[in-house]
Amino acid sequence: MRSRPDLPILAAAAGLALAGVLAAGPAWAQQAARAAAQREPSGALAGSGFRGLTEDARAPDAPPRAPAAVRPNPTRRDVSRDVTGTVRAPVRATVIQPVATLPPPQEEPPPRRRRPATEDPFAPLGLRLGGVTLLPAIEQGVGYDDNPQRGRGRNAAGSLFTRTDGELRLQSDWVRHDLNGYLRGGYSAYRDASDADRPDAEGRVTYRHDFTRQTQGTIEGRLRVETERPGSPDLTAAVRGRPIIASYGVEAGASHAFNRLSLGLKGAVDRVVYEDAKLSNGATLDQGDRNYTQYGLKLRGAFEASPALQPFVEASLDTRERDDAVDRFGFRRSSAGIGLKAGTKVELTRTLTGEISAGYQLRRYDDARLPDVKGAVADAALVWSVTPLTTARLTLATTLDETTILGSSGAVTNRAGIEVTHDLRRNLALIGGLSFGRTDYRGVNLTEDTTSASVKLDYKIGRSFVLRASYAHERLDSSALGSDYIANVYLLGLRLQR
Repeated sequence: MRSRPDLPILAAAAGLALAGVLAAGPAWAQQAARAAAQREPSGALAGSGFRGLTEDARAPDAPPRAPAAVRPNPTRRDVSRDVTGTVRAPVRATVIQPVATLPPPQEEPPPRRRRPATEDPFAPLGLRLGGVTLLPAIEQGVGYDDNPQRGRGRNAAGSLFTRTDGELRLQSDWVRHDLNGYLRGGYSAYRDASDADRPDAEGRVTYRHDFTRQTQGTIEGRLRVETERPGSPDLTAAVRGRPIIASYGVEAGASHAFNRLSLGLKGAVDRVVYEDAKLSNGATLDQGDRNYTQYGLKLRGAFEASPALQPFVEASLDTRERDDAVDRFGFRRSSAGIGLKAGTKVELTRTLTGEISAGYQLRRYDDARLPDVKGAVADAALVWSVTPLTTARLTLATTLDETTILGSSGAVTNRAGIEVTHDLRRNLALIGGLSFGRTDYRGVNLTEDTTSASVKLDYKIGRSFVLRASYAHERLDSSALGSDYIANVYLLGLRLQR
């Protein structure tokens, strides 16, 4: 039979256990306080009832702790109590937003310097006259022309000839306003055909005055001198030599820009004079009835759609007053004209620049027996930089010309041409040209087609001298019997320029 333990022994064991617990009490309480401090919530929970719980668990002999900083939490509104009555704050997860690390700022590259314009070591320097640069030049050449008179048939006798040219160009470099122009004159003297000697000249000077940034005024003077071939249908008799035709005039106008819209108005006065012709029998052919004065007015409106395109519309009105009210055949050839055209200015990154337009013109004569001259017109002047070494120039022109042919009121002339320049070397350029033209005389069955082709080689010897060689081919095909001709011209010259 199992014996029961003695009560005194159990009582002694219980007393020893209680004494051990009481002896280890302070150390155990201190460890519990440290653990509670580690578990104490931060932030919004630092000032809640949890802090009171941890302070109660701290040992009496432990040093007091500094109260934790209490951060306000205005969003804490859902505070509740548990079943024991202890205040419980909602536990909110602390979300640590990652801080985006921005790359260090990169230094902006320094602005690229604009390359200075490459100076042409063979270009003339000119003469400075204040703010204007003058570029004078003179050229002397010798050549051969196999048809000096551009006469009928292909049996014309050729001749050696000399050619003298003088030229003056000017360009201003003012901050405001602008002045530019050129004047060129030449004379061809034939050794074996003195009747073919002829002068020619061309000039234009333009001045622009800038009243404001939006308002400008311009004035232009122009001059042209040419000769009329002996086989011209307007010469009613066989003549000796080449009568001179001189035309000169002045044009003035103003323009104003309203933001992208601009309006311009120009007025012009031009004079055309025909020299009397010398007949083969020594008499003189009076051509005073061909002289006239033209008064014209142009109105243009343009809109800058972009820096590359500027479309425009232009209306023109003019009148031509003959010196003689009635010509040699009894016709009153004074007339009035009207025209309308639309086009655009082009500047595509300086690769293609210029102007092109198309429209319609009408000219009505005082004499009812003369039919109106009318038709479509096209004009263009474009420069295409194909490559840095190659440049092409395209021209188109339509004009309503005067005539004294019996039964014809006037002539419509259309011309087209292209010229290509290629620099073989910096001082060696090859230039080729090709042009076509057609003149249709209204009222009679007469048309003339002209074709010309040329090639030229320029060799620059420094800034002051240019050696030039050229060849030109001219051809006329006329509906009038026996009026066709072909001519070939060879020329070698030396140009002196400053």
